[in-house]
Formats: sequence, C-alpha cells, structure tokens
Amino acid sequence: MDRGVMDELRRSALRFSVRPRLLIFLILAVSMGCGLNTQRRGVPAEVAATIGIVTADIDAERYEKIYQEADDLFRQNAPLEESTAVFKTMRTKLGAVKNRTLHSAVEQQNSGGDLKGHVFILTYQTSFENGQGMEDFTLIERNNQWLLARYRVSSSELRG
Repeated sequence: MDRGVMDELRRSALRFSVRPRLLIFLILAVSMGCGLNTQRRGVPAEVAATIGIVTADIDAERYEKIYQEADDLFRQNAPLEESTAVFKTMRTKLGAVKNRTLHSAVEQQNSGGDLKGHVFILTYQTSFENGQGMEDFTLIERNNQWLLARYRVSSSELRG
C-alpha cells in the first residue's frame, strides 16, 4: 500500500479518535484488499502457461487430451464423448480461433463449493473464423499445478 495513503489513514483516524486496534485493522484490511475475489491486471506465468497449453490443444482439436489433463470437476460435468461433441460443434459453427484478447482475470480463494481452493477465471474476447465470442476458462490449483476446471464459449453463432 502507498505510504502516503497509510499516513493519511493514520492522521484521519487520530482526528476522529479511532482506537488504535481499529486503526490497525482498517490499515490491514485496506492493504490486503479486503476481499477474496481480486480483479487482476496480469496473469501469473503458471496460469498463462496452462491457458497456452489448453488453447493450443483446442486449436489442434486435441479434445481427449484436454479432457484427460483437466481437473476432476471438468470430467464430472460430462463424459468424454459429450465433451468432445461440444468441442466439435463449437469448431464447426465458429471455425478456428483467429485472435484471443484477455478481457478479465479474476483470482479467487474459495473455502467451499465445487471450486474450493485457489481459482483463476479468465475471460477472453475471441475472434473466430465465423464470428465473435467470449471464452471463459476456469482454472483451479491442485498440488501446485493449474488444471482446467471449466470451459465455456458464448457466441450468437452457437445458437440454433
């Protein structure tokens, strides 16, 4: 946290007679971001590397490889045949990827639910041969390795 901001918080707290413990709590809360969901400007190298592998596999139509290397959560959502059919339908309707631009990267530390643990949700604005869309990649950290937990594409070209 910026030293000037911290100094200003201290001065403000003293002006309003805030107890020292409350002041310390406020400073820590602000410096730690107060949240478990954090919007990121950059993507850690390990996460970017996993996205690179997954997108290369999608582009090369290695759908079984994606399925086998994904997290259990990904495999629980659909059997291999169904997952492969979805990828093939996406490829048939949208065509190959021409360009992906990172739209957002959200880091989460979840204490429960399907996505328990350290998670990154990356959204890309993607240009395909036959249209535009948004790709969502959800990665989860397991044993110091990032795995694909969910993948979703939304595009008007997929309707119908």
